[in-house]
Amino acid sequence: MELTNEILLFLFMAAIVAGCIDALAGGGGLITIPAMLMCGIPAVSAIATNKLGGVGGTLSASLHFIKTGDIKIKEMKWMMLTTFIGSFLGGMVLTMIKSDFLSSVVPFLLICFALYFLFAPNLGEVNQDNKISPHAYTFVIATAIGFYDGFFGPGTGSFFAISLVFFLGFNLVKATAQTKLLNFCSNLAALLYFVYDGAIIWDVGLLMFIGQVVGGQIGARLVLSKGKQLIKFTMIVVSVGISVKMLVFS
Repeated sequence: MELTNEILLFLFMAAIVAGCIDALAGGGGLITIPAMLMCGIPAVSAIATNKLGGVGGTLSASLHFIKTGDIKIKEMKWMMLTTFIGSFLGGMVLTMIKSDFLSSVVPFLLICFALYFLFAPNLGEVNQDNKISPHAYTFVIATAIGFYDGFFGPGTGSFFAISLVFFLGFNLVKATAQTKLLNFCSNLAALLYFVYDGAIIWDVGLLMFIGQVVGGQIGARLVLSKGKQLIKFTMIVVSVGISVKMLVFS
C-alpha cells in the first residue's frame, strides 16, 4: 500500500469532517473507516487507526467544552473512570467471543433513537428531573456503554447522548458536551488496547489525529452557536446512517 500525498490529503480532509460530526453527534467513523478502506488500508488496521483519530477529535471537543464551562471535570471524574474501565474490559472480551450478534440489534436501536429525536420536539430543550441517581448512571449505564464501545462501538455517541437526556434529564447541549468527554475515555481505553495489539498505522493515525482535532474544534463551536436543532438533525442523520451501513453493507 503506497500512501501518496493525494491519499494523505484525502484522509486528512476526511478526518476534519469526521471530527466535526463526532463533536455534534458521534459517528465520525462512518467517514474515516470507509475512507481508509478506499485507500487500501486493511480493515483491522483501519478500525485500530480510527481510534487514534477518534481520541483526537473527542479530546479536542472536550477541551473546548471544558474551556467554556460546559464540562466540569470534578463532577465527571467517576463517570470518566467507569467508562474507561468498561471500554477496556469490552476490548478484552472482544478477543474471547464474537460481537457479530450485535450487528443485528444495534441498527434497530439506533433507528428507534432517530425516531425518538424526530417525534419528540421538546426533547432536551431544558434540563429535566433525573429518572435515576447520578451514582446509578455512573456505575451501571456509563460502564455498560463504555463496555459496548470497547466490544463493538458503532453509535456510542448516540447511546451516551440519549441516555444522559433520558436518565439524568440533561438538556441536549449539556448532554452532547458530556458525551464528548465520556467518548474520549472509551476511545482512549480502546486505543491503548490497539497499541498493545500493534494494529495501528501510525503515520496515517497521527495525520488523522490532527485532522480530527481541527474538526472537533469546529464541531464544538457549532454545538454552542447553533444549539439543539443542529444536534438533533445530526443525531438523526448519523443514527440512520450507521443503521443503514450496518444492515446493508456489513
